[in-house]
Amino acid sequence: MHKIIALWAIPRSTSTAFEWMMRQRGDLDCLHEPFGEAWYQGEDPFWPRFKEDEKTTKGLSIESVWDDIQNRAAKGPVFLKDFPHYINHMWTPEFLGHFTHAFLIRDPAKTISSMYNKWPDFDELEVGFPEQRALFDLLTALNGTPPPVIDSDDLLEDPDKMVAAFCDAVGIPFIKDAMSWKPGGDPSAHSWWDGGSFHANLAQSTGLTPQVRRYVEVADAPERVRRVHRRMKPHYDHLFQHRIKPK
Repeated sequence: MHKIIALWAIPRSTSTAFEWMMRQRGDLDCLHEPFGEAWYQGEDPFWPRFKEDEKTTKGLSIESVWDDIQNRAAKGPVFLKDFPHYINHMWTPEFLGHFTHAFLIRDPAKTISSMYNKWPDFDELEVGFPEQRALFDLLTALNGTPPPVIDSDDLLEDPDKMVAAFCDAVGIPFIKDAMSWKPGGDPSAHSWWDGGSFHANLAQSTGLTPQVRRYVEVADAPERVRRVHRRMKPHYDHLFQHRIKPK
């Protein structure tokens, strides 16, 4: 089996932009939240807000997704971006041993505000910070060393150096040409959720380019955002102290 690189993120963390960059490389079979599709739209969905009239896909399950990933990895190297809370029931040492793991984190003030904007009724089981931390800690315990962690703000402030550091950490070459692309691409073609409507800005982008850090003042956010933020921030802070920095 070839390498399976798993980038474990949380919603609204610039992870799809990172995935879009990885697609430009041309040397990896890239998958967009394959476990998430089964979690939300499989024949037996896991997501807590599921209603009987929601979309489901016959034959799609967490297990069928894993079978497909293994079949792809038998043919060549794979990169997938996904969220740990979709598969926390599968975290056995044998299963986790198939992957080269990395993590993408983002300030919860930003992710939770963005989630609230998109889904005011989001369930805390969809936020993902506790599971992201739990998987990070489990992998650290199993392997004796922490897996690489990228912070979204670091990535956007210095994309070339941070992606180069990521590539070094997961054992693949850094490809400078993958950092830019022509606008008008179609990220929605790879997204199973809502036709990729969340990725409209990405479709008009031209690459991962440096951006000035911006901050979200939680004190000005809706009360629910502030409440969820209080519970999620310790998990983010835990991973933040392990983030990799460019050489």
